[in-house]
This record gives sequence, structure tokens and C-alpha cells, in this order.
Amino acid sequence: MSGNFSKTQMALAVAAAVGAGAAMTPGSAEAATGHYVAGDFHNHTTCSDGAVSMQKMIGKSTDKADGSFGLDWFVQAGHGGSGNRNCTLVEDESLTTPVYPYVAGQGPTTTWLNSSPAVQPKGLVSGSGNSRNMWRWQSIQEYQYPVNEYLGTLKKIPVFTGVESNGPGHEHISMAVITGQIPASLDKPKATLPQGPIVAPNTSRYTAVGNADALAQWEYCFDRNDTDTSRGNAVVGSSVGNNWDCSVPGLANSADVSWNATALKLMPASGTGTGDRGHAKSLASLEWMEAFHPEQSYYVPAHLERPGPFNPNGNNGYNIEHLRDFNNAAPQVAFGFETQPGHHASDNRGEYSVGRNNFGSGVGQVDSVGGTTYGGTGVYGAVVGGVWDALLGEGRNWWFFGSSDWHNRGQFSPDDRRSTQDFYPGEYQHNYTLVRDRKNRQQPQDIVDGLRTGNTFVTEGELIDRLSFVACVAKPAEGGKNEARVNEISLEAAANNEALGVKGCATMGEKLVVPAGADVIVSIVVRDPAGTNFSPYTFPNPSLAQVNITQPINAPVLDHVDLIRGLVTGYKSPSSGEYYGEWPRNTAWLKEDGTTADLSVVPAGAKNLSAAVVKTFGNGGASAWKPVLSPVDGSTFLQMSYRIPAVNASQYVRLRGTNLPASVPYETDANGNPLADVYTNAGNTARLAIPCNTAHSANSQFDGCPDHLPTASAGPISGKKAVAYDVAAWSDLWFYSNPIYLEAVGGTAVAGVQ
Repeated sequence: MSGNFSKTQMALAVAAAVGAGAAMTPGSAEAATGHYVAGDFHNHTTCSDGAVSMQKMIGKSTDKADGSFGLDWFVQAGHGGSGNRNCTLVEDESLTTPVYPYVAGQGPTTTWLNSSPAVQPKGLVSGSGNSRNMWRWQSIQEYQYPVNEYLGTLKKIPVFTGVESNGPGHEHISMAVITGQIPASLDKPKATLPQGPIVAPNTSRYTAVGNADALAQWEYCFDRNDTDTSRGNAVVGSSVGNNWDCSVPGLANSADVSWNATALKLMPASGTGTGDRGHAKSLASLEWMEAFHPEQSYYVPAHLERPGPFNPNGNNGYNIEHLRDFNNAAPQVAFGFETQPGHHASDNRGEYSVGRNNFGSGVGQVDSVGGTTYGGTGVYGAVVGGVWDALLGEGRNWWFFGSSDWHNRGQFSPDDRRSTQDFYPGEYQHNYTLVRDRKNRQQPQDIVDGLRTGNTFVTEGELIDRLSFVACVAKPAEGGKNEARVNEISLEAAANNEALGVKGCATMGEKLVVPAGADVIVSIVVRDPAGTNFSPYTFPNPSLAQVNITQPINAPVLDHVDLIRGLVTGYKSPSSGEYYGEWPRNTAWLKEDGTTADLSVVPAGAKNLSAAVVKTFGNGGASAWKPVLSPVDGSTFLQMSYRIPAVNASQYVRLRGTNLPASVPYETDANGNPLADVYTNAGNTARLAIPCNTAHSANSQFDGCPDHLPTASAGPISGKKAVAYDVAAWSDLWFYSNPIYLEAVGGTAVAGVQ
């Protein structure tokens, strides 16, 4: 890397340019369809089990000043169910706003009933004394949403409210229903915010212009941990309140054996069959969204490998058939997964681990699917030819997302730069999503529409901050383009941080219809931003030191980019055995020594053997990328192209890239695939395998291996300080793009993408 700008400064400058409307390249003939903006939709505050208030979280994640992370959009989405903390309160005077001032002695861990005046939970209240819980539906409707509306309007950024729901029959889902949230009237020139609290202190303090009523109703109706039976009313049996009815058009509703006549919602029994009954309720929740809020909702299974495979008698994970069920039930709503989880600094990366889940009598402990993460990504997304490729091989609109899943920094305070648990939203991961341009801030609908299109790429550690990934029909086909023109289109898009609407071309999440037998030219342009990222560590990357590469941890360099291609063969039918398939459990996949099995042990329904890396681009050799200068700001981009000859079969292409070359011990295999992260997971110190040898100075924990790193207890580095926690995450970085579909005329239809 070179240049005087840090990666942090560059990211903030990009955000400012997007807000002002970035300049087009002179002479451009194509119109931009929007710009890429960075955001996060899964994180936790004191509204659930997070360590900081909503105000602190939103400020740290979206402010542009040093010490903050500059996200362009933000969804505050804590756990569903209930909680007892008054999350309208803030930690100190630095977080005071006119409407939500700091109240001495009333921090964000103050319970609702210990607030002054006390705030009364509604419905069928759980808990006792002054620790009684408020249902999340009430918290969203009356407290969380008003704070988010106020702060987003005050800061002039799109901030809205979602939930990490407890999925019946499964574990967690990042979801939202945005109907009513952040009305456009808030951005009108004459719109004003109050200059002080307008109701009693320590309550909502602000009367929202919009509302999160639809989200609150969904939470009451469908969250597994919401056992309230009040219909969203003040108390059970009262008609004062919301009077919600959770019926879904076309379903049995009151005729269903799981229907509760008091609650007017499905409340499946526990015990044998819990998972199956719960999955049916999850499908009902999607059908409710599809029926009432199809354009205003999203439903994205979170860290879905962590809880293990599906358990028919519990609430655990997801097999591929459950993802197919979701997408079939509500294709506009269930359109992807968080297979790149948060918790990257935890003792087991992503909180994925061996033996994590107790499946009960007769089954016992079951690993997270895949046993761990792979370069920080779950096995469903990380293994070429695995579950994600199986879904793409059907031609589904099923997209890759990441999240911070922020809760806390483990053994450190939230303001420390070290972590043994989580990173703040925007500190480590980014979802870069294309959204339409507006004169004012983007609306929640713009963000949801952008996520739905699949035009998103996901990065760790700011490895890249720009990507243009374009496929065009080549000459001599009618309307075809030559390689120089395709590269020109791709560079222009990357330089302006946009996507261009060009006839005969497609980008991420789109479908290119290709005349039978025509060639396709794929062009890739990325920017590895100059300078440093948000990592505090300045000493050489210990993973790369193993292969004699000296590179500061906080100044990563993109090593290579893989182009992955797979065939599209159409949707699997639920009547086919290949619709189903559980990933191999425990040591059938992840062995005791940390190696893995191969795809031969994976069921046919959970893999796509046509998927493979077809080209690897790097900094040298026959497959070298070409450095090119931006016509906008003079920064350096890396350009690559690949020609797919004679396309007669429908297919897709996607990308991944990393700072690690192939054959880095305990990190990548000989083909450059990420290895299991067990070798850097402090949850089992006997497996730790990468030494951290740089001593830190007396006055810093950041210029050498910090004191919190564990000591390996066995193996070749037994007794030595080992790479783990945040150092492991910052050392091992990847990015993933979503696919471009190529539908061959006369070939299989790519039915999931219009």
C-alpha cells in the first residue's frame, strides 16, 4: 500500500462523496443506477443484551469522526423476546441530545421499573419486582423506534429498526418490517425536531412522526420467545391497546392445533416434534410478511451454521431444505443468509464450535455445522460447491451477507480498541449495497430494496472498498461489446462507486440473457484502499510471517481474487430427494486434527459439483491483474477480465478474495481455500498452531503481540503465545461478492431473478 490517506480516511471521504453525489466520468454514455453504501443490520444494545446504549451504538457506527466507523446506513436490531433495561437512557454527558439528555444515576442498564418515573411493562408480564421484563413488541413500538427515528433524523442518515428474532424451530433471524418507519416528511425543508423532551423524563420523550407498528406486531405474533397472550394490549383480556390478530390468509389459523385462542396466534407445544412444528410457524411468519408487507420486509437467517443442523425436536439450525422452504414461501422476503457471522474476535470465531449444541437424550452434543468458521465465514458460504452453490445452482435469489452481531468487547471495555468478543458495526465488516440516489438521505425502503436485489459485496477488515463486477455479451453477438469496452464500463462504475445500467451487461444480483453460443466477457475492478484499516495493531501479520511476508496487520494487501463459476440446473422439487440434505455432522466433516472431509460425504441436495474456481488473479504471472488509475480521484484500482466462450448452458459467476496467498500454514490450502479456523480458536488451546513472536513495547499493547493472546497448550508451538481472538481476525481477511447469472437462450431458466 502507498499514499497518504488511511483506509479509514478514504472510507469517510467516499461516504462524503456519496452523500454529495459523486461525479460521473466525463463523456459517460450510461446512467448510474445508484451508489454503494455500507451498513449493518444485526447488532445489540442495552435494549437486549448489548453493552452500550442505542445512542452510543449509532454514534460509534455511523459518525465520521476519528474513533467512529462511518457507516452510511444502520439497522438497530437486538434480540426478540423481552428485556428489563430502559434503553432510552445514555451512559454520560457526551451522548446527550436535546430530546434524550443524560440523567445522572440513570444509565442504560437501569431497569424499566427503576427508572424515574417507573415505566410499566404491558401484556402478560414476566420477571419479578423491579426487574420485570418488557416485551420486545412494546419496547420497539414505544421506545426503540422513537429513539431511532430521532437519532437518524438528527444525524441525517438512514437509521431504522429491526429484530434478531428467535425463529420457531430454528435459532436466529435478522429481520425487519419497515412499513411506517422514517416517513419522507422528516426530510422536508420545514421539518423540525423538538429541542427538548416533550413528555415525562425517562419515558419515550419524543413523539415519533412514523411508527414501527408492523414490526411490533410481527414480533408479538411470530417470535419464538414472545409468549405474551395479550394481543399487544395493556393486560391480558383488555381491549385497550393493539388488539392484534395473527391470522395469515390461506392458513388454518384458528383451526390449527397450535393456535391459542386468547393470544390469537400460533403457540406450538414443546417436546417431541418442536422443530417441525416451529418450522411450520416460521413459514407462517413469512407468508404473513408476503401477504401484508412483501416489499417492506426482509428475513435473513443469522449465523445459521452456529446452532448445528436442524433438530426436529428442538430449536436449532437449518438444513438446505429449510432455506429452500423459506425462499419458496416468500421469495421477495427470504432472499439470503448471514453466513459470514459476527463475533470474529471471540475465543471461537463466530461463536461456532465443536460440541456446541446439546440435541438431548440419544443424540448428545452436536457441532456447529462445519465445526467452526473458515476464514470467518460459515461452511455453507465458504466451501466452493457447498450449500450456497447448491442454491445458486437452482437459479435462486439467495444472497450472501455479513454482520457485526456486536454485543461487547469480551474482557475489555466497549471503548478499548482490543477485543476478545466482538467488533462494532463498521469496524471490521461491511455490507456494501447498491441503493438508489436521492437528494436527501436514503429511505429504509431504499436499503431494503438494495438488499433484495443482491447487488451487495461483503468485506472483512476493509480489504477492498470498491468493486465493479460486470458481465457483458461479447462481439460478434448482436449488441455485443469488445473487451476494452467492457473494461471501460467496469472501471467507470468502480471509480464512481456505482453500477451502470448498460444494455447487454449485468452486475451482481442480476441476470444476463446470453444468445446461444455467444461469448461473455467478465470484468472485475477492485480497489484495495491505501493506508491502514481500523485495526489497532501495527506489528507484522503473524500468519503471513509463516511464509516470509512482512506486512503490518493494520495495512493488509489484497493477495488474490478468485472467479468462481457454477452451472444452473433449475429448482429442486420438494418431492425430490435432492431437495433435502443435512451437512455431515461432527467428525464426519471436521476431523480431530482440524482437517475436513470433502464434498463426497455431502448429500447431493446440499452441493453443486459444477462449482469451481475457474481463474485466480494476483499481482504477477500470467493471471496478473492490471493496475489502473481512477479518472475521478487518481487512486489505484486493480482490473481483471475473463472470457467465457460459447455459452450454451445457464450458469453463474461470483468472486472471493483474501490477503492470504495459497498454502499459508493453518490458514489456506494449496488451492487458496480457507482452512478451518480451529487453529486460531482459543476455545481449545491445544489446537492453537500459529505463533505470535513480536514482543510489544513497554508502553503499547499494539506494536507487538498483546498480553491477552493465549498460550498454546500442546502441539508444535506448545508454551508459546499464539494467534487468536482479535489478532486472528485482523490477520485473516476475505471478501465475497454476490453472483451474476448468465441465462443461455434455450438453456435452463434462471427463475429466481427477473
